[in-house]
Amino acid sequence: MSQMPQLSACPSCEEPLESGDRFCGACGYDLSAVPPRPDDNPTLTMNGSGAAPASGWPGAAGPGSSGPPPVTHLPADLPGTDSGGSPLSPAAAGHSETGVRFDRPAEPEEYALQAPDPRVTADAAACADPATVCVACRAGRVDHDGYCENCGHAQPRERDHMEQESGPLAAVSDRGLRHHRNEDAFGIGRTALPDGSEALVAVVCDGVSSATRPDDASLAASRAASESLLAALPLGTHPQQAMHDAIVAASHAVNALAQEPATAREHQPHQNAPACTLVGAVVTAGLLVVGWVGDSRVYWVPVDRGAPAARLTEDDSWAAQMVAAGLMSEAEAYADERAHAITGWLGADAYELEPHTASFKPDRPGVVVVCTDGLWNYAEAAEEMAGVLPPDTAVRPLHGARVLVGHALDGGGHDNVTVAVLPFPAPSQGAGSA
Repeated sequence: MSQMPQLSACPSCEEPLESGDRFCGACGYDLSAVPPRPDDNPTLTMNGSGAAPASGWPGAAGPGSSGPPPVTHLPADLPGTDSGGSPLSPAAAGHSETGVRFDRPAEPEEYALQAPDPRVTADAAACADPATVCVACRAGRVDHDGYCENCGHAQPRERDHMEQESGPLAAVSDRGLRHHRNEDAFGIGRTALPDGSEALVAVVCDGVSSATRPDDASLAASRAASESLLAALPLGTHPQQAMHDAIVAASHAVNALAQEPATAREHQPHQNAPACTLVGAVVTAGLLVVGWVGDSRVYWVPVDRGAPAARLTEDDSWAAQMVAAGLMSEAEAYADERAHAITGWLGADAYELEPHTASFKPDRPGVVVVCTDGLWNYAEAAEEMAGVLPPDTAVRPLHGARVLVGHALDGGGHDNVTVAVLPFPAPSQGAGSA
């Protein structure tokens, strides 16, 4: 018969007990049913002393012992079993000096992050399509909206800066320093007249920023007008009539944007229809024709800078109307905050289409400058434009156009900047379409 265990409290209800109690006075629990306390002792006490550890593990040397320290073992030095009780093979146990875990595969020192490792940026960029690699971080892929999936940087649009050179004429367009997109567009080309001589064509359009899709409007107008001119001139149409017809064709192209797609204005129902201004020039061996609607301009700059330069267009603007009516001087009108409010444009909500055309027969060689107000705001007077235009523009047209755009950017670049330059007269050799 086992000895009654000595308890100080009932194991069932925690009621205090007295020596010799066989039953709990509170709950009646049978104290004889409590198992006797085992005879074993803990392997180690809290202060580190106690009985020797179980067989197989080294014991610590006693205090003041001069004997050699016990041989230490790593966990993998001892046999083990897996979860099914089978002995682990030496390969499964593995040998390692990290002392962490041996039952999981080795882990890499580094983990792949969502952002690419900058150390391999160059390699990633080399392997990817250059057109889809971010220009800012040189690592992220550009999504269909034009933003980097890595750093979120907006990518330059194709139209942010455009250059084109076609023989003796050239054009450059730039977004400028303040606008988030380029709403200007241009079209240039060369063609042969029926007599075999060459004609040069340039059209520059400026999107109306307060309208819906101004960039689409300028692009549609510049394409329609330049294509119309290049198709009509070889047929013998007079350049001035061809210019008038080209402006009408451009107007139709911009008007069509108001209906296609039909839902284009659903998200911005309170804005105007797509709209833009237009200015163009046709240069032949002996004739210079200009046409315009809006406030983009054409300047004439003779090669002989001793001769006067001239502006060949009149703005469709509030300031021009005030000057024409004699209500203000030109300086007063263009200093007014309403100066650049246009009174003529291409678009479905234009009051009435009134294409302006004019013909000139310069008596000396020169350069024709066709530009938006993003340029002439920084060189408004003809003399100022002549002072900025490089003297060799007639033979280096692209260089001349770049210099003019650079002048506007250096001046502040508050607007999109677009300019085309054409030499007068058109060269007699090398006639043909391009």
